[in-house]
Amino acid sequence: MSNRCSICLAERRYCFKAKILNKYTISYFYCDRCGFLQTEEPYWLEEAYSSAIADADTGLIARNISISKKLGCILFFLLDKEGKYLDLAGGYGILARLMRDVGFDFYWSDLYCQNVFSKGFDESTAHKPFTAITAFEVLEHIYNPLSFIQDALNKSETSTIIFSTELFLRMPPDPEQWWYYTLGTGQHISFFQARTLQYIANELSLFLYSNKNIHVITNESVNKMRLLKLLTGKPSHILQHYVKIRMASKTNSDHKILIKNLSNDL
Repeated sequence: MSNRCSICLAERRYCFKAKILNKYTISYFYCDRCGFLQTEEPYWLEEAYSSAIADADTGLIARNISISKKLGCILFFLLDKEGKYLDLAGGYGILARLMRDVGFDFYWSDLYCQNVFSKGFDESTAHKPFTAITAFEVLEHIYNPLSFIQDALNKSETSTIIFSTELFLRMPPDPEQWWYYTLGTGQHISFFQARTLQYIANELSLFLYSNKNIHVITNESVNKMRLLKLLTGKPSHILQHYVKIRMASKTNSDHKILIKNLSNDL
């Protein structure tokens, strides 16, 4: 097994051990060069993903609603409200549906989960390029995050990815002191700090903008992105009402499209 960092290829060092899924004691390795923390080769993932979305994720709906408010502000004020967007690893399609309900042209993609709430609007129904792609609560599940982002941007023909992941400061927290390890599910295998994300952006020749757990890697200018903190902070709960007023919801028009498609299939 290679002990090199999957992001910068520097030699990693052993950091600590922890028990996941209440049964496997595994090692975590830290890269001093880019600050990336990662588990050993994750042999347990098939078991961890026996359900694509962990049963213990009781915050799934609330999290998607909260993300949709912040994301709507980002797209409306910083990017293109008329653009085309793709949600990677979109789970049951909740976020894509919420964004379409606001009025954004959003599509869904997920290799491991069934599209329940945004059927008819998966990636295959959209024409590239996409204005941007999103990946909320995804990168901590990916063993090669730099390659994942690079491939996703290339396939989607875009230079912007909006994503979320919790960051740690300086040295990795002890296993019992940071909930984001999610040891009980065994699904989180990659952990980042700000300089890790900056290294990824530099490798892609793009800019990084962050506010807490929301991050944007893009070719957009710095002046435009200075509003990110405002748009993803507390004001987003107020600004999202303005966004809804100015956008035309796709709820009814999507209903008509789906009914028409259903009739054509009969």
